[in-house]
Amino acid sequence: MTGVRAQQKEKTRRQLIDAALNQLSAERSFSSLSLREVAKEAGLAPTSFYRHFADMDELGLTLVDEAGLTLRQLMRQARQRIEKGGSVINISVKTFMEFIEDNANIFRLLLRERSGTSAEFRAAVSREIRYFTLELADYLQAANQLDREIALLQADAAVTVVFSAGADALDMNPSERDLLSQRTISQLRFIARGAADFSARITNRQKAN
Repeated sequence: MTGVRAQQKEKTRRQLIDAALNQLSAERSFSSLSLREVAKEAGLAPTSFYRHFADMDELGLTLVDEAGLTLRQLMRQARQRIEKGGSVINISVKTFMEFIEDNANIFRLLLRERSGTSAEFRAAVSREIRYFTLELADYLQAANQLDREIALLQADAAVTVVFSAGADALDMNPSERDLLSQRTISQLRFIARGAADFSARITNRQKAN
């Protein structure tokens, strides 16, 4: 019975998380949601909410954590595609744009809370983006034989460009999004070329010494 109860509890918790995500849109931010609205969308009594979350802030932080996990899974998904052949940058941008299309509410949550009024939420979003950036830096360092600092700089610049493109993509039609993807690919290639050139200079300087 204990296992059944645990499964039911997790199912109900999931219902609340999905209910909150489903209500987010271009017009509605997380801060505008009420506990009663989320519970109603989940098909639960408001009192049931407190069995899973202390308050709406705890639910919001859970959503941010989930968004960060989704981003990291996205990176792993892109790597699997890359291993099958093709341009690293092309595949990465394509995968990210698919994420925007399929998970618009999750991405909107990250964008809004990254500069929102809650310091706790801002810190949580910054932490998740940092994890994403570090994972990308690890990949770039290993794949391109880059110095660690250069890999971190390239990853940070790439994430900044891609997140900016993602914010623009939210309100675009498919043809506009395709053009944006091509521009983003070009920008990332410039960044990658700069990182490679800078890394080569450092290597040559070290050999000379």
